[in-house]
Amino acid sequence: MSILRETITANDVAKLAGVSQSSVSRVYFEGASVSEKTRKRVLDAAKELGYRPNVYARSLITNQSQIMGVVMKGVQNPFYAQVLKRFSSIFKHHGYSILFVYTNNDEIQQEDVETLLNYNVAGVVVTDATMSLSVGEEFKKNNIPLVFFNRKSRIGEFHSVCCNNLNASRSIAKYLLSKGATELVLITGNEHTSTSIEREKGFCEILDQQQVNYKIYNSDYTYEGGYQTAMTMLEEGILPSALFVANDIMALGAMDALRKHEVRIPQDTRVVGFDNIDMASWPAYELTTWEQPIEEMIEETVSYLLAEVTSYTGLVHTIEVEGRLVERKTT
Repeated sequence: MSILRETITANDVAKLAGVSQSSVSRVYFEGASVSEKTRKRVLDAAKELGYRPNVYARSLITNQSQIMGVVMKGVQNPFYAQVLKRFSSIFKHHGYSILFVYTNNDEIQQEDVETLLNYNVAGVVVTDATMSLSVGEEFKKNNIPLVFFNRKSRIGEFHSVCCNNLNASRSIAKYLLSKGATELVLITGNEHTSTSIEREKGFCEILDQQQVNYKIYNSDYTYEGGYQTAMTMLEEGILPSALFVANDIMALGAMDALRKHEVRIPQDTRVVGFDNIDMASWPAYELTTWEQPIEEMIEETVSYLLAEVTSYTGLVHTIEVEGRLVERKTT
C-alpha cells in the first residue's frame, strides 16, 4: 500500500507562526516588505514543518520564474559542455536555475519554444541552433530577452555574443603562412551557421590575397566528422602543408586520422583548431588552437539578460569579443 506524502501549505506555516498567509507569501517574495521578527517566525515554522514554497506556482502569478532557458544541440561537443557548466554556475550565483532544452534540429522548433514558455523562463540563451523570425516573435511578444551565444542571429532581430570569427580566421591564415605553409586545407563545420561562414570567409580571404592554393571540406563539428573528413582527404591523395580545422573536436579527429596514416605532426603537416577546449592541451594532442574568450562572452550574455529581465527594452546588439592564438606542438 502506498502512502501519500502530506503536502505542507503556506496556510499551515501561517498557523504555526501565528501570522497571516499573506505574511508567509511576503517572506518568500523577493523585495516584499516584512519585519525581521515576522520573517524569523515564518522561517522557523517552515523549517519545523519542512515547508518549501512552490516556485512554479509563484511564477504563474508573477508571469516570470527564476529560470533561464539554455537551448543547445551540440551536447557531444566538449566546448558546449564547458559553456553549460559556466552558465549554470554564474546563473546560480544570481539566483537563477537553468532549464536545459536539447533540440534535435539545427533550427529551434515550436515545441522547444513551448517548453520554455510553459516554464515562464526569465530569459533564453541559444548556443548552437538557428531560429526563424516567426518562432522568435513568441519571445518578443512575452518580453523574454534572448541571446544567441557563439553565433549571430541570421535574421538580425536578436542580441548576439560571439568571438570575432573573421579576425580570428584571418590571424590563423597569416600564422600558417608565416610558418611556411604553401598548400592548405580548411575543414569547416555546419556550412549554414554564422560561425562556419565567417571562419571560412576570413581564412580564405587571406589565402586569396596571397594567391595560395587551398581546398575546403565541409564536415559537422564532431570528432567523427573530423576523422572521416581527414580520411577522405588522405584517400584522395591530398596532404597539405597545413590544416585549419574549424573547431577543436574535429581537429582531434583529423589528427587521429593523420596518425593512422603515419603522417607526422608538425613535420609533415601542421594543424590548427578553434575553441581551446580542455582536451586540446592533453599530452596526446597538444593542439595549437584559437582560444574563444568564454568568460568574457558569458559575462556579456549574462549582463544583457539580467538588465533586460529587470527592465525589458528589446534593444539588441551584436557583440564580438577578440580571442587569441594558443601555440602548442601541432605547428
